[in-house]
Amino acid sequence: MTEDLLQYDRLVERALKNVVREALTFVSEHGLPGAHHLYVTFRTDHPDVTLSDELREKYPLEMTIVLQYQFWDLIIGEDQFEVTLSFNDRHQRLVVPFSAVNAFADPSVNFALQFQPAEAAAQNDDTAGQPAEAAGDGANASGDSADGPTDNIIPLDTFRKD
Repeated sequence: MTEDLLQYDRLVERALKNVVREALTFVSEHGLPGAHHLYVTFRTDHPDVTLSDELREKYPLEMTIVLQYQFWDLIIGEDQFEVTLSFNDRHQRLVVPFSAVNAFADPSVNFALQFQPAEAAAQNDDTAGQPAEAAGDGANASGDSADGPTDNIIPLDTFRKD
C-alpha cells in the first residue's frame, strides 16, 4: 500500500473542525435557534487553553462545557473560541483553541463529532484523560443528556491508517 503523503486523515479532521467553528460562529452571530444546545469537550492540559487555576485543578485533563442558557461574549477566531460561563455563580472566561477540542455535540438534533487532537495523535497518547462534568449548564463528557445519548458520533480514527 502507498504511503498517504497527502495525510487525508488530517484533512478530514480539519474540515470537520471547521463544522465546529461554523456552528459556533452562527451561534455567536444569531444565538441558539430553537432547542439547539452545544456540548464542547476539550483538553484542559493543552498549552493554549486559558481557564482559571480553580477550573484547571478541578479538570486537569478534560472538560465538557454546554452552551445553552448561561453563556456570554462568545467570540470565534480562526484558531480558537472564547466564551464566558458561570461556574458556581461566578463568571469565568475560557479560551479554547480548536486543536484542543475532543468532541462536539448538539443533542437536540442527535449530532456529534469526536476528534483526536493533533497533539495527542502525534504523541500516541492512549491516556486521553478522564471524562469530566463541567459547567455552563451541566454536561457530561459522554455527550449523554436528558435528550439521550448522541449515537451519531463519527470517530476520526475511522479515517486513520496505522
